[in-house]
Amino acid sequence: MSERLKQIGLDRLVRLAWLEKVSMLVMAANDAKTIKSILQDELAGAFRSANKDVRGSLDKTITILLKVWLHPPKDLKSLRDEGMELLKQTSGPESKVIHWGMVSAVYPFWSSVAAQIGRLLKLQGTVTSVQIQRRIREQYGERETVSRRARYIIRSFLDWGALQETEIKGIYRAQKALLIDDIRLIAWLIEAALYTRESRSVPLIELMDSPALFPFQITSVRAESLVAASPKLDFLRHGLDEDLMMLKN
Repeated sequence: MSERLKQIGLDRLVRLAWLEKVSMLVMAANDAKTIKSILQDELAGAFRSANKDVRGSLDKTITILLKVWLHPPKDLKSLRDEGMELLKQTSGPESKVIHWGMVSAVYPFWSSVAAQIGRLLKLQGTVTSVQIQRRIREQYGERETVSRRARYIIRSFLDWGALQETEIKGIYRAQKALLIDDIRLIAWLIEAALYTRESRSVPLIELMDSPALFPFQITSVRAESLVAASPKLDFLRHGLDEDLMMLKN
């Protein structure tokens, strides 16, 4: 397992609007200093407090945002570049899937929490914060920091419109899944999903139906079509009807 898959990393609320802002600033060819300055000015209102720890949260949040779209890990730079090109060609709600995929690749903890939520939603239709935190602690260890950081992710999912709170506090249901039928977008999302896995060779059906992608309804596509749409993907036919997707070296 790579070091990134073991780490939690995310310890702040990540609003979709903030990531959208960063991606636009990066696409406009602003340098890191300029982007950070703009974010400090525009996000300051969300972190106004006499509490120094809260004020420090602004810088920590900016660091997280910049790691997604400006300074991704070296092995994710091509994924980031492809994601940027897709953002330039995508408008409306579909851009959400690109931000989701990139956050998941850079911070697999995001994908881990989503996967636990997706499984619970499929089983019972709703999910509680307590259930999510318990399952995440089983995966990452019985630490209070794990529960606290899972709560940040849940709050982020609410902000993104992936979850909505029911009439009972602390119980959530999924929002209506967003249909994704653009083959280029699906191929890129599959590529991003492979970076969240310990095994880089995963059955296509498992990726398409991944609970970590519960906010999206992905149109069924063939492995050959995905490989044709992305130079980074390859597949191996296993048996008569199982295609294993993988990243090219």
